Amino acid sequence: MAVELKREGLHLTGTPLWLDAPRKRELCFVSHAHSDHVGRHDRVIATAATLRLMAHRLKREVPAPLPAPYGRPFDLGPLVLELLPAGHVLGSAQLRVIRQDGRRVVYTGDLNPARALTAEPLQVAECDTLVVESTFGHPRYRLPRREEVLADMAGWCRAQLERGVTPVLLAYPLGKSQEAIRYLSEQGFRMRAHGSVHAVCALYRELGVPLEVEPWDGAPLGGEVLVFPPNLARASVLHEVGPRALAVLSGWALDGNAHHRAGADVAFPLSDHADFPGLLDYVKATGASEVITHHGFAVELAEALRGEGLDARALGTRQQLDLFAGPPRKTG
Repeated sequence: MAVELKREGLHLTGTPLWLDAPRKRELCFVSHAHSDHVGRHDRVIATAATLRLMAHRLKREVPAPLPAPYGRPFDLGPLVLELLPAGHVLGSAQLRVIRQDGRRVVYTGDLNPARALTAEPLQVAECDTLVVESTFGHPRYRLPRREEVLADMAGWCRAQLERGVTPVLLAYPLGKSQEAIRYLSEQGFRMRAHGSVHAVCALYRELGVPLEVEPWDGAPLGGEVLVFPPNLARASVLHEVGPRALAVLSGWALDGNAHHRAGADVAFPLSDHADFPGLLDYVKATGASEVITHHGFAVELAEALRGEGLDARALGTRQQLDLFAGPPRKTG
């Protein structure tokens, strides 16, 4: 058997199971509910929280959902599957596949080792073979401590309010918006959010995550922090706010021109992904004897891991990972 990277996404060859496939498949594991991981599949394996958030984003109930709690293995034909928290957003999960001879293969999806305020903490998925997402897999991506980033964001918001300007935070409706809202509301800020953000916040509350935020109704009140999706940075809806300053929340803030690209005044490196050191540390913690990197800076991460003495390679369209044989022999 092999894991193949196809046009439709990652696939466990010889099984009906796909991994975060963007196109409709008969059976797919969905690691979390961000739009680039969600497809209209016939059957979906995911956590209950991800299934609920998927239904909202797809604007329909997920057909034939197969909700799986964390840490409870279940059978899929000859395979045993287990979901473990990924720390990325609420309900995000890694998938561990255990074959009949006991060899363990883990697919991480997006993961985040930094302790989040609104998501389950990452659990190290011990394994023999690791398929790891590599968004920030380049050595230049080294995020500051999350606590420092949040404190800087709060200080900036406070400074804007003190000079009579409304701070507007640009963040994805699922994940970073809830992190910012939770932190700032606990710091005493009054929060309002665009409808797309507020709807996800309402789902978070249903799923047990308390969030204090009111919906934006187009009438600025003053003395509040607004949260909008990044695609509305230049939209006319923000023209109604009056004096305003925009900040984008993104790990790509580590790239110097990130705020210009986003149409913002400033950028804060708040991310729900592991940075380069976090990826290295996580891979080592799993104890994997074979590592397959994919997505993002997969080639760079694999090279760095080989420099650490690990058997690592990037997954390409013609590369396959043999789940049922041992790791490839090293030469030299």
